[in-house]
Order: sequence, then C-alpha cells, then structure tokens
Amino acid sequence: MVPRRVSFDWHATPLHWIPDEPTATHVINVLHLLLPAGERWFVKVFKEALPLVTDPELAKDVKGFMGQEATHSVQHAYVLDHLAEQRLDTAEFTRRVDFIFEHLLGDRPPWRIPLPAGRWLLYRLAFVAAIEQFTAVLGDWVLRAEALDSAAADPVMLDLLRWHGAEEVEHRAVAFDMYQHCGGGEPLRYVRRVGTMCVTAPVLLWMWVWGTRYLIRHDPRLAGSLRYSRRAHNAAVAKGLLPAWGELGAALPRYFRRSYHPSQEASLSRAVGYLAASPAARAAREGER
Repeated sequence: MVPRRVSFDWHATPLHWIPDEPTATHVINVLHLLLPAGERWFVKVFKEALPLVTDPELAKDVKGFMGQEATHSVQHAYVLDHLAEQRLDTAEFTRRVDFIFEHLLGDRPPWRIPLPAGRWLLYRLAFVAAIEQFTAVLGDWVLRAEALDSAAADPVMLDLLRWHGAEEVEHRAVAFDMYQHCGGGEPLRYVRRVGTMCVTAPVLLWMWVWGTRYLIRHDPRLAGSLRYSRRAHNAAVAKGLLPAWGELGAALPRYFRRSYHPSQEASLSRAVGYLAASPAARAAREGER
C-alpha cells in the first residue's frame, strides 16, 4: 500500500465533463469540494494518533494510508484550480468546508464540549472510519460504472475518479483497524463507532446536497437556468451515472453489525486491476524507474 505520485492534464477537460449531464457532473464534482480539506484532516488525525499504534504492520499500513490520502487531497485541489479557470469559483464553499474540518473537527472539541484530548482523538478516529465506509462504497461504484464510459465522460476525469476509488478500496480497512486498535474496550468502542456514523451519514448527505446546489448555482454555463432537484438526480441514477440511493443506504446496516469489517466491502481484485491499468498510475510507475 503505497502512494502513487500521479498527475493529470486538465487543459482539455470541459466544465460539464459528462456531456449534457450537468446534474450528474456536479453531484460528482462535490468530491473536489470536500476532499482536499477532508483528506488533509485524515492525515492530521492519523499523524496525531500514530504514536498510539503498537502493531508494526498496522503502523506500516497507516503510513501508506496517510501517503495516499495526502496525494488525493493535492490532486482534487488541482481540479478546483481547473474549475476556477473555467469561471466556476469554489472558494466561498471550500472556506466553509475548511471551517468544518479545522474547527468543528479540530484539535479541540467544538462548543467547549468537556472531552479530554485523548478521548476526542478517539472520536475523530471513529469519524474517519465512518467516512471511509462511504469512500470504499463510492470507490467500488465508480470502478463498476460503465454508464460513465457509455456517456462519453471525460477520460482524464474518469481516470482520476477511478484511480482514487481504487486506492480507497485498497486501503478500505485501515481507518477501521486504526480505530479498533486505539479505541479502547467494548462496549464503549462499539457505541462510539455507531454514534459517529449516525452523525456522519446525515451530515455527508447534507454537505453533498449543499455542494451540488452551490456548483449548479455558480456554473457560468448554466447561468441560473437549472436548479438541483431530486428528480434530475434520480434520472441520472436511472442512467447509471450516479450510485443508487439504496446502494449507499445499505452501507449503514453493514457498518452497524458488531461483526463488521471493511474487508467485506467492495472488490479488491477489481481495484488492483484498475491500478495496474490506470493511465496516470502507469505513468507514475514509469516515471519512478
């Protein structure tokens, strides 16, 4: 599990990189709004918790995870630059995302909640594990989403999403194992795991809808002619351009099982196969030789 130093050339990628599908395009584009700050935060939390890890193999996996997530953050930030070049400025939204990760989920509990630093760190690790449940599910979906190819989606954007998705599947168990290793004894560890997911799922949904509305409202090509709607979203789902609500929702009861482990999620062989074929990952390997 190593970071792949990929790069992408965005000069030919259109603003609506799924042709004639602005809603599907911007629902997926929300990833670029959330991930630069979110994945920087993952790395910061794991770096803080790394001294608590006593298992050498887990420590090695955690360092690989941190390297991959740092690379993801950088590459999605480049997409924000590309959107800005096409007159879709995301700075107003990303400042609010930064506030969530840097202050509400920062080094100290928000609103002066009286939690010792060590216990707050465990909650933050549990939040990372909960988020990683969804990134694994989304990663596996995009690797299977042949409808994106049929819709003539931009190949560079598809490679970014599938490279990232494949690495999310590759390291899908690390955050969970990190939390389980550091999170103390049962039943409190399990209760904290469930509780943080009960917060994470609705907040992610809210942020996704908020982000999609922002992107559509500020899209210079749309010029206010379109609004985000559940109907348009569901139409894109029916075409296979977005994951089904049921597929996302089913991730919750699996996570709530006491016996759950993320190794049960997604297809590692599919992910490894894509990482072997990805144009960006291949170029990165050749550049290291």
